[in-house]
Order: sequence, then C-alpha cells, then structure tokens
Amino acid sequence: MKSSYELAMERLNKTAPAVKLTARQKAELAELESEYAAKIAAREIALKAEIDKVADDYEATHSLREQLAFDRKKLQAELEEKKEQVRQAK
Repeated sequence: MKSSYELAMERLNKTAPAVKLTARQKAELAELESEYAAKIAAREIALKAEIDKVADDYEATHSLREQLAFDRKKLQAELEEKKEQVRQAK
C-alpha cells in the first residue's frame, strides 16, 4: 500500500515530470547559489554596518532594514531567474 506522499508524487510527476539535469547544469546551479549567497552576505554586512551607525535613529534603522529586505528579495529573484535559465538550457 502506498503512502499519501507517494501517491501525491506520482500525480505530480504525471502533470509536471521531473527534469533531468546534466552534470554541467548542476555545476552551474551550484555556482549560481554560491555567487548569490556571497552577494547577499556582502549586502547584509554593508547594511548592518550602516544600521549600527544609526542605531539611535529609529526611522533610519527601519529604513535600512527595509532596504536590506528589499535587496535580499531582489537578489533571490535574480537567482531564481538565472537558475530557471540554466534548467531550460539543453
């Protein structure tokens, strides 16, 4: 007897079969992950240093935290877009 998870995975594979990635694609995806993790970390370090400088000013701190969240989302979106391009390339 199959579990509900196994049944759900079978249904998912029928509607959207899993894409087989080549070794080159896997390497490119890993490189992209690493590159964007570094970009996000660099941005966090830069903005956290600025946040520490204006710790007494609530509005400035709040603005910088919003900027950090925005930058993180933007970089994540760029990463996902580039990863999808790698997955679509054959």
